[in-house]
Order: sequence, then C-alpha cells, then structure tokens
Amino acid sequence: MHSLHKPSRLLATGLVAITFSFMTVSFAYSQVQTQVISYGNNIVRVVKTVDGNPQTIAAKQSLSVIMTPDAKAKADFTWSIDSQGAVTFKDKKGNILLQETACTFTPLTEGPDKGSFRVKQGFQLEEGEPIYGLGLLQNGKMSQRGENRRMIQDNLEDFSHFFQSVKGYGVFWDNYSPTWITDENDILSLDSEVGKLVDYYFMYGQNADDVIACMRSLTGHVPMLPLWTYGFHQCRERYKSQDELLEVVHKYRELGIPFDGIIQDWQYWGGNYNWNAMEFLNETFPRPQQMIDEVHRQNAHLSISIWASFGPETKPYRELKPQGLIFDFETWPRSGLPQWPPKMDYPSGVRVYDPYSQTARDIYWKYLSKMHDMDIDGWWMDSTDPDHHNFKESDLDQVVPMTLPDGSETKASFRSVRNAFPLLTVAGVYDAQRAVDSSKRVFILTRSYFAGQQRTGANTWSGDIQSSWDSFRKQIPICLNYTLTANPNVNTDLGGFFANSYNVKGRNSAPRNPQFQELFTRWMQFGVFCPMMRSHGADIFREIYYFGSEGEPVYDALKGIVKERYTLLPYIYSTSWQVTRNDGSFMRALVMDFAGDRNTWDNNREFMFGQSILVCPVLDPLYTPEKISRDAFDMQVDWKAGKKYTVYLPAGSDWYDYHTGKLYTGGQSLEADAPLEYCPTYIKAGSILPTVEGMTYADMKNWKEMTISVYPGKDATFTLYEDEGDNYNYEKGLYSTITFSWNEKGRTLTIGARKGSFPGMLESRTFIVNGKTVSYTGKQVKVKLD
Repeated sequence: MHSLHKPSRLLATGLVAITFSFMTVSFAYSQVQTQVISYGNNIVRVVKTVDGNPQTIAAKQSLSVIMTPDAKAKADFTWSIDSQGAVTFKDKKGNILLQETACTFTPLTEGPDKGSFRVKQGFQLEEGEPIYGLGLLQNGKMSQRGENRRMIQDNLEDFSHFFQSVKGYGVFWDNYSPTWITDENDILSLDSEVGKLVDYYFMYGQNADDVIACMRSLTGHVPMLPLWTYGFHQCRERYKSQDELLEVVHKYRELGIPFDGIIQDWQYWGGNYNWNAMEFLNETFPRPQQMIDEVHRQNAHLSISIWASFGPETKPYRELKPQGLIFDFETWPRSGLPQWPPKMDYPSGVRVYDPYSQTARDIYWKYLSKMHDMDIDGWWMDSTDPDHHNFKESDLDQVVPMTLPDGSETKASFRSVRNAFPLLTVAGVYDAQRAVDSSKRVFILTRSYFAGQQRTGANTWSGDIQSSWDSFRKQIPICLNYTLTANPNVNTDLGGFFANSYNVKGRNSAPRNPQFQELFTRWMQFGVFCPMMRSHGADIFREIYYFGSEGEPVYDALKGIVKERYTLLPYIYSTSWQVTRNDGSFMRALVMDFAGDRNTWDNNREFMFGQSILVCPVLDPLYTPEKISRDAFDMQVDWKAGKKYTVYLPAGSDWYDYHTGKLYTGGQSLEADAPLEYCPTYIKAGSILPTVEGMTYADMKNWKEMTISVYPGKDATFTLYEDEGDNYNYEKGLYSTITFSWNEKGRTLTIGARKGSFPGMLESRTFIVNGKTVSYTGKQVKVKLD
C-alpha cells in the first residue's frame, strides 16, 4: 500500500492545502500542486500543475497509457512528499529508490503553444547507478548515464521517454514533445518543450522483467506475430522489377537456403511524384497479383514498403490535402526526378501526412487496404520518424488536426506531439487491419517508435546505419536498451545499410571482398538471435549466393547460419508466446538475469536470447583488418583457421558450450573458439532446449520429430507452445502447450500432458531426449537420464 510519511510534519512546514481522494494525495505549495495517483499494482502516476485546476489533469488524454486509475492497487514501495512538493520513493525496507529534485514550469508566451509551459523535473540518482532504456541510441553504451541531448525522433535514433534502473524501478515521462535529457552531478533531468503539467509514471519490481511487465500493463501488451516472421527475410534496396524479386525467391528455393520473407522496397509505385501511391504503377511490375501469388506458391511471404508521406500526384495526397491533413515541411525525396544528386529545380512536392487525425488514418488505410486485399503479408513502414529535410524549428509550430483517444477532435501544435508520430502512424495501420481481418496477424516492420508501440507488435529496426565494425558493435546495446523500454521486437539491417565503401573493385564487388565477407558473416550470426532476422542494405546485393557457391567457406558459413535459425524455431516461437502471455523478452541484457554480478551492469557485447541462450557475437574482425583496404582482394585469408575470442560467462550459473557441450563455471572470462561458422554461444545450466532439423520455411512445421536437449545443473522447466501460426485464434484459446520439467536430483525429465488444442495439431510425435527416443501422444511421460 502507499503511505504518506508524517503528514503532520508537512502541514507544519507551510503546506497550503492537503486533500485525499481514493488513494490520491494532492497538495499545493508555491503555486505547484502535486498529485500521486495509484494506477496499478506497483504503478503510480505523479502529476504536477501550477493552476490548481483539476480539469487540467482530467483534460490530459494519454496517447501511450491505456491503464486507468485503480484505488485498490497494491505496491511494494512507499512514497512521500516533502514541503516543497518533491516526491521520494522507497522500498519496504526504507531504502531510497528515487528522489525528485527541482521541478520548473516556464511559461510559453507566444506561438501556437502560448498558455502552456516548458516543463522540467529532476531526479536524484545514486553515484554509479546504471540506468537503461530511453530508446534506440547510436552511442554504443549499455548504461545510459551521462546522456545530455535533445530527444527527438529521426532516422537513426528514436526515443520512448522511458528508463529503468538496476535498483528495480522504472520511469515513464508521459510527454510527446521534444525532450532534453541531462545527467550531471547525479541529477537526471527531463525537460520537455511543451506541456500543461509534469506527468510521469513510477513503477517498481524485483527486477527488470517486473518493470517491463509494469510498463506493458500501463501501455499495452504484445500480440503474437505470425510464425513465418521468425524465419529469414531477404531484402535489397531495391528489387527493380517483379522478375528480379521472383528470381531471388526461386534461387533460394533452388539452393535449399531456408527463408520465409521477401521484402519489396520503394518505387514499385513509379516516379517520385507518385511517391507512396500504394499501387503498383511502375511498368516493371506489370502483373503484381501474379507476383504475389507466385511468392505464396513458393511457400514464402511478401512484405512491402509504405511510407508516412505521399507524392502530389497520388490519390491519398489529393484526398488528404484539401482537408488540411498534410504537413508543410520538406521531406524525402526532395526532387521529383530520379537523378542523384537531387535536381532541386524540379521539387518532388512529397509531404508527410497527419497520423494524429483519425480521418487521415482512415484515408491511409482506405488506399492501403487495396494492397491488403491482394494478400500482401506484411507492411514495411519506412520513415515513421518521419524524414525531415532542411529542418527549421518553425516547422514544429504547425497546428494539426488531432483525434484524442476518446474520439473527440482538437488541434495541437506539431511540437507538442512530435515524438508520438511513429506510435500514431503504426497504430493506424495495426488497428485498421485488426478491425477487418482476423485470419492474418498484422506484421509491421518500422523505423521509429514511441512508448506503447509494443501493443501493435511492430518490429523496429535501427535505421539506415553504416556497414562497419564500429556500427555493428553499437547494435547490441541499441537492441538491448530498446528491449528494456518494454518493446521486445527489434532488429538491424544485417551487414549495415550503406556498404559502398567495401566496393573497392567496382559496383557490387563487396560480396567478394574478404573484409565485407567477414563483417557480414558475423552480423548474420548476430541476426540468428534477434526477434527478426533480416538481411538488407544499399550499394550491393545481399543475397547469400553472391558471396560464393557451395563448397566455398563463406557461402557455406552463411547458409549454415540461416539453417541454425530454423533449427531454433520451436524455442523462438515458444519464447514469443512468453513475450505475449507473460511479458517476456527475446533479447535480454545480462543485467536482466544476473544483476547480482556487477560485471553485467555495463556489458554491451553479450546478451541472453530468451531464458537459456547466452550469445557472444564476434564484434571484432579475426581474419581481416578492420580498416578498409583498397587492396582487400589481394588478401590471402585462411577461412578454415581456428580463431579465439574473449567472452565473459556471468556469475550465478554454469554454462555449456553450445557447440562442444563442454561445461564452464560462471563468473569468468575465457578465450572461446570463434571459427567463421559460428559465434561463441552457451546454454545456461538448468535449461531445456527444443530444436528441429530440415526446415526450409517456417510453415513446414516439421516438428513431428523434435530434439529435446536437457542441460543439467539445476531444476528446469520449458513450455513448448504451438498454434496455427497465422491468425488470432490463439486469443480464443486455440493453442497447445507441453511443459517439460527436469528434476536434477532424480535425473528425470517429465514431459507433461498436453494442454489445449488447435486445428491441425499433431496428435502424436517423437521426442529425442538427450539421445533417447520417446513416443508422445499427449499424455505425461517420464524419461530417466543417465
């Protein structure tokens, strides 16, 4: 329960008023009124106003928060308010978790936000206290202490206004305007450019998982994605014709390279004046329905690029513009002609649309729905930041129509809602498709995000990054900090987007450049352990067969890497169920599971994938120099040479080498084997890992014979989850689970009775348990292991 410490002392120090309302404490001091409102178990909202008008708070409709106040909620922490209106949070033992410092309201006296304030709140952190989250930051850091920057969405960096601490608390700053974060002298301040009030949510748990669960309860839980999305996706900037796209599909099937997704990038709509027409207007795509059907015949799926902007000749633009639902600032592409550099005497006229308006979102879906009717499987929502060329501060002063969560209409400055742009853009498509189709799960790949976007299931990638080892190294903490903002679905352009610096022997020579081959292979190994495994980029062709042919070390390594992804699909899909059902996470910073080991607190090079797999990506070149050489093609590289790589095994567990089975004690660094074929990978002692063989696409569901590997050392459980793979029947209970339980003392694995069912479910199957063949028909089976 919440507690107000020593209220009589507060009254004695100049408190103007104190009132109680259903678990809400409200008081005013020096014209600032503070309220602490109970929202959910271990979640409170802190609100500060200067006018004392309760309607100021009531008028605020959160774009992120979907939870409502709960007077009966309980908390494992206490809070108090001092005579200056500063809130302090403590655990049940009286230890300070977080303490407010100064709060300021600076009146805005001109412009569209006149009458509002610039709002700022400080928080006292402990010396050396790491914090995590904030967003997708290209700074290479795990702990985000010491950041001083303006948080505003763009191509390479995005922000959620959420952070959490190793002490077990989290803070969501519920403001959508550009916000400055400063961290100096152990005081972290959040300073938003527009606000009526200071408004944030404090949440507390025993660990990072509890904090993530609180944040998802507050802002939305994660829906299941289709099974096929956990396979391998191939993309390129760009396939210039339907024949080019289908050539890749057929080639992958011919070579037996597993894959599930082919992604069509921009300009299938033709020229820039027709930008994002959401129609196949390019003459090189003359029979799009035939192309889509052929992709499906090859047991693959098609995702397609759509943007948050439209060219002036498109039907959506012509419908949106007269209604004032188009922004007036410069975006990409800048020229209407295809030449590079842009020919600016022929401006494109492309403009960003207003996703804050439900009318605009409806118009967007009206035209996109025609592509949905063609049975396209996924939406690659590019530039959801959105792109903003020749940025001027005055661009943020535009006033836009906006639909509030309760359906009422208002107007707002772009500045006041700027950072929520991706949330509204992505949610518009997700909500629209869910409203008309329950047979196909919504799949969205997007470039930007904000708090609450996890409820759309959208998978965010880290922007148009450079192809370099330095850029690769930054992707690990980027993905981990993103996950720690309660958004589990994240990925990167495998190999980096801009790769032209490796084309030292002309166009598309990089796939045969040993330096890029090593970088790409290591990046692909990392991709095996991301929620989405997607190869994409500009300047070169990324299809695996451009890197060699069967029998050549690099090609064989790449094909083997993709096969490894498919081997792990039962584990990955079961983890996705844990994400949806129990607020789990795919990519887990080591501090999430081993906070007692201080060596994990700032580890930005390793992570857990699910609960069992420790991934140590090779982030430094072992076969070639890191500095790009014009003489790279003259290098004599022995790809078969054995290499070593330093890894750290967290304390608190023993670890099995995934490739050799050798057991190691945690809490040590060691020189691990790191051949070209794989990165060092370890399984936590006390784990159960399901794997399958022979799959070339996810919907094969070749799970009739499944290997169950028990890694002893501790008692363990694992729940195998299965369903139809691509509809929302799981929400109706149509799925099955089988729980495997390992008893360390008795050396016995219990395969539990199957729970639930779904159409097409396997009634019987074979499990290979540590080499023992076990027939399973849905009833409990016990397996004694030596």
